[in-house]
Amino acid sequence: METWVLITVAAAFLQNVRSAMQKHLKGVMGTTGATFVRFGFGLPFALFYLVVLWRGAGHPLPVPNGTFFLWAVIGGLAQIAATFLLVHLFSFRNFAVGTAYSRTEPAQAALFGLIFLGEKASQGTLVAIAISVVGVMLISVARTTLSPRSLLTSVFSRTAGIGLASGTFFGLSAVSYRSASLALAPSLPATDYVMQASFTLGFVILLQTVVMLAWILARQPEELQRIGAAWRPAFVVGFVGASASFGWFMAMTLQQAAIVKVVAQVEMLFTFASSFFVFREWINRLELLGCLLIVTGVVMLIVL
Repeated sequence: METWVLITVAAAFLQNVRSAMQKHLKGVMGTTGATFVRFGFGLPFALFYLVVLWRGAGHPLPVPNGTFFLWAVIGGLAQIAATFLLVHLFSFRNFAVGTAYSRTEPAQAALFGLIFLGEKASQGTLVAIAISVVGVMLISVARTTLSPRSLLTSVFSRTAGIGLASGTFFGLSAVSYRSASLALAPSLPATDYVMQASFTLGFVILLQTVVMLAWILARQPEELQRIGAAWRPAFVVGFVGASASFGWFMAMTLQQAAIVKVVAQVEMLFTFASSFFVFREWINRLELLGCLLIVTGVVMLIVL
């Protein structure tokens, strides 16, 4: 099995753990605070990984150029926008519709990869992406009164529009991170994808921390007290989140962002596994169908 696949699966598992812990934090602080924890408490670990590679493992530091800074800034800001839009969806009663459409991220990443990087996907790859996207969308509405037909008819609703916009920004951020990481290649030894990913992650998460901290100080300074009171679980979220992001960045340096994002959908399978085996929650037929479609899409991409 290729290296990027193993890295992606490991990152998906860590992201599942981080998401579960962020839900806990959501109960003790606001949405902005819980979002900031992902970046602010992840920053020390991202910088630690970079220093270990540089000083400990002897990897030379890359020399960033204008292309790197452009894509890194676009990616970092796009991810913040995507996260805010996704969180905003939960203020709507029919948020499941928007959440489902936000899951079109892999398909949109494929489009951005074609536009900005000239990355073409084979017919089989496009079919695999479509199958996995349908699977995730089905899971998103599986426990609501929506049907697959009504999901299609709601494409022009406000929540669907917000969801699509969220997926657009997530797809743009993924392709931007790959572009930024690849821009560092000329200043590094061949195939040093680990340092490319680590340096990109360190810069991006520093940018996101500064932007979000400025927002909190200007708009919600009271959140800082709540964040400080929950520093222990936030510390764990930062570690797990930074480790997962490091995995994503490495995988997207090695492989097209859209393909990585499809394989990353195995996170949904980890979620269902914990729900079934740990919490003894049953999976309904629509969820099971969605899982099977995700597996089908992932297997197709790995085999192709």
